[in-house]
Amino acid sequence: MTFANRHIGPDTDEQTHMLKAIGYASLDALMDAAIPEVIRWHGSLNLPAAASEEETIAELRAIASRNRVTASMIGLGYYGTHTPAVIKRNVLENPAWYTAYTPYQPEISQGRLEALLNFQTMVTDLTGLTTANASMLDEGTAVAEAMTLAKRASKSKSQVYAVDADTLPQTLAVLRTRAEPLGIQLALVDLDAGSSLPEEFFGLHLQYPGASGAVRDHAPLIEAAHRQGALVTVAADLLALTLLRAPGEIGADIAAGTTQRFGVPLAFGGPHAGYLAVRAGLERSLPGRLVGVSKDVDGAPAYRLALQTREQHIRREKATSNICTAQVLLAVMASMYAVYHGPKGLRAIASRVHSHALTLAGSLTAGGVSVQSDAFFDTVTAVVPGRAAAVVAAAADAGIDLRLVDADRVSVATDETTTDAHVAAVLDAFGVAVAGAAECGAQPLARTTEYLTHPVFSSHHSETSMLRYLRKLSDKDYALDRGMIPLGSCTMKLNATTEMEPVTWPEFANIHPYAPASNTAGYEELVSTLEGWLAEITGYDAVSVQPNAGSQGELAGLLAIRGYHRSRGDEHRNVCLIPSSAHGTNAASAVMAGMRVVVVACDDAGNVDLSDLHAKIETHAANLAAIMVTYPSTHGVYETSIADLCAAVHEAGGQVYVDGANLNALVGFARPGKFGADVSHLNLHKTFCIPHGGGGPGVGPVAVRSHLAEFLPGDPLEPGDHHAVSAAAHGSAGILPISWAYLRMMGPDGLAAATGTAVLAANYVASRLREHYPVLYTGSGGLVAHECILDLRPITKATGVSVDDVAKRLIDYGFHAPTMSFPVAGTLMVEPTESEDLAELDRFVAAMIAIKGEIDQVAAGAWPKDDNPLRNAPHTASAVTADEWEHAYPRSVAGFPAGVDRTAKYWPPVRRIDGAYGDRNLVCSCPSPEAFED
Repeated sequence: MTFANRHIGPDTDEQTHMLKAIGYASLDALMDAAIPEVIRWHGSLNLPAAASEEETIAELRAIASRNRVTASMIGLGYYGTHTPAVIKRNVLENPAWYTAYTPYQPEISQGRLEALLNFQTMVTDLTGLTTANASMLDEGTAVAEAMTLAKRASKSKSQVYAVDADTLPQTLAVLRTRAEPLGIQLALVDLDAGSSLPEEFFGLHLQYPGASGAVRDHAPLIEAAHRQGALVTVAADLLALTLLRAPGEIGADIAAGTTQRFGVPLAFGGPHAGYLAVRAGLERSLPGRLVGVSKDVDGAPAYRLALQTREQHIRREKATSNICTAQVLLAVMASMYAVYHGPKGLRAIASRVHSHALTLAGSLTAGGVSVQSDAFFDTVTAVVPGRAAAVVAAAADAGIDLRLVDADRVSVATDETTTDAHVAAVLDAFGVAVAGAAECGAQPLARTTEYLTHPVFSSHHSETSMLRYLRKLSDKDYALDRGMIPLGSCTMKLNATTEMEPVTWPEFANIHPYAPASNTAGYEELVSTLEGWLAEITGYDAVSVQPNAGSQGELAGLLAIRGYHRSRGDEHRNVCLIPSSAHGTNAASAVMAGMRVVVVACDDAGNVDLSDLHAKIETHAANLAAIMVTYPSTHGVYETSIADLCAAVHEAGGQVYVDGANLNALVGFARPGKFGADVSHLNLHKTFCIPHGGGGPGVGPVAVRSHLAEFLPGDPLEPGDHHAVSAAAHGSAGILPISWAYLRMMGPDGLAAATGTAVLAANYVASRLREHYPVLYTGSGGLVAHECILDLRPITKATGVSVDDVAKRLIDYGFHAPTMSFPVAGTLMVEPTESEDLAELDRFVAAMIAIKGEIDQVAAGAWPKDDNPLRNAPHTASAVTADEWEHAYPRSVAGFPAGVDRTAKYWPPVRRIDGAYGDRNLVCSCPSPEAFED
């Protein structure tokens, strides 16, 4: 059996049954009817024929072997770390964690929400601030978000942002990318040279420790900034904060950084969980996701995403922030690393790291080599006039990579994996012997306050206890390993084990993003091949995989358009047309790219209103920069007018951005780069099988036609005018083997079959449910694309049963709810994907039909509107087995509705959660155990 046959759920007989149900003789006939001829491509993808799983693993082994794993002592925010085996096996390699979705349905996400609350507590404790969010994309983007947060929250009218000259260079590159379109001016402040702060500025960024390794007392500078009304961000190393004073203790308003060295592999730059924390008073300005503690209908404490709609809709055109994804899987790993080691264990690791740095500094000084700073944590910068390159080369010969700062300076960073032998080899490269340890000038900045005092950080230090804790949390959750997650717009499909396997190989996991090119030939081959395949699939000319989320891909695409217009002297072109149905991230990305959003109406069928489009083009023709459209539409329809839309925008001098979120309906049948689009971002965590991981990691490559290629993101450490949207040249490179393997095993025919089956499954579900729930939008012949919208508004109006009631009742039937109230309030958007077989599709259909039967009983008065299985859903085991039962329906209906397998029942750990209570009473770090006893 081929891999495609294993990836695609319905077999030939099941597909024949499904086709018959919707009235088509073959998959080709269905696709001919569904996809407008104006975009239809009848060619065959120029990709290698499908390889077997065994052949694919062998090819990836060969590619991986071209990477050279060395002892990396480069530093710059990326460090070697030991992933505890119990965390590697039971989180990173466990489908219960990596196939989970963003916890927008909190009742079935309590395990990952608790893990994220641990993450937030870890960050707030170590930074000394009051509130942290549930992770960011990486340090560079976290710092950029801190800058825009400071701009929103500061009362200063200045556009100047002061930046420590000892900031990590890749962070500085991302800051420049994000600042320029918003009109923010960066002012570098050289603290060692005694540079003064600008006369006026709204914010100050400090690196702690600095890129050079220097640890400075920033308290006086923070106080001076506050006197000028500026907010201060400290980019801090969390491991260093186990030994050094916390940013909050010296007056910082914001802290940002990465948690990579807490057990998360280097992975050539990502994915890693960034962090962002704020002082009291700024928590409601935090971008991204925030886990809080609320309560369920019985009053029991329960976790949820606080301020949830803010993250989902992202302030649209008023946004200066666009974090539509986090790094949940990696945040869970980092939080569990802290749980496993506890405060004493973390301090011991940090002390060992610092001890090795002290030995380096002391020995270098004793050997006549001066060091740049006498106060440091893990990084020592040595001054060796004229011979820096020779030192770095000598260390490389010994299998150790150092950082060449310039012709006269070498930086050496120690980490958890550093050994005495590494230190000796490095000193030998400098031509000195091991001597005594140096005295560190950072002693006055030593930490005196406690951290990680919550019991969870002192309860699971044995592997047995840790294993059971991880199992307990995962058992609370619903992920793809349990059953179907039919989320419209999210494409939750099979993440095959063979695709996942290479991610943890040392040759992919243990490569520093700034390792010498001689060590990274395998990665460069992998990236180049994958970018070429994605270009072929989409019909574009060039692709960059640097964007480490869909939101970053959107921004990169719009920045490419902006760069193109500016290169032609068209700086005035700044209007971006966006249909009213678009996801809020589109508008946010446009604002961040320096564009002005103009909304285009949609007609009653959910399509872009062409008359309004032409009117808006005519009004803004002179300043038109771009239009952003999703195709198939956000409403799940192949719009026939897409070619006309592209032509109209091009005629007015604009560029066409096609959001690739719905590419799973196009691969093998239509290519955006050939039907009129200039740029698209793709979601490898949707169409190309990278797992969602509970809400991240993601990869959002940007694909462009040739005239935009020179404006793609560039390496943040390379000089030039290019922009960088993430801190590493290839973004989250460590998970690219997943999509590479998927494409290699599917081949051109398998990819087309997957698309056809996804469209078939959506139309089968729509056909089966149409008589029970209106299907809101359809295209030619009453067909949908890869998803369908079920309209519950008439039901709600007639019976009071809401979309929330249906979503929560689906939990009792053993399903994750479809996407709720997007893009239309009061609806459910269903995307079954190609991976679910007929039995699972029918199980979902049966559950939805049974729920409609329950709604009918409410409508008929058999059950009260305020006491029925829908209004009270979901039902926990505790509720169903309570001594008293006073509801108008039997316990069996509550706990075991029609069709539920009693031997495999999923029981949610909490009942419906009170979201409003949680927003009013933000509790965003671990509450005391007594809170749960109450």
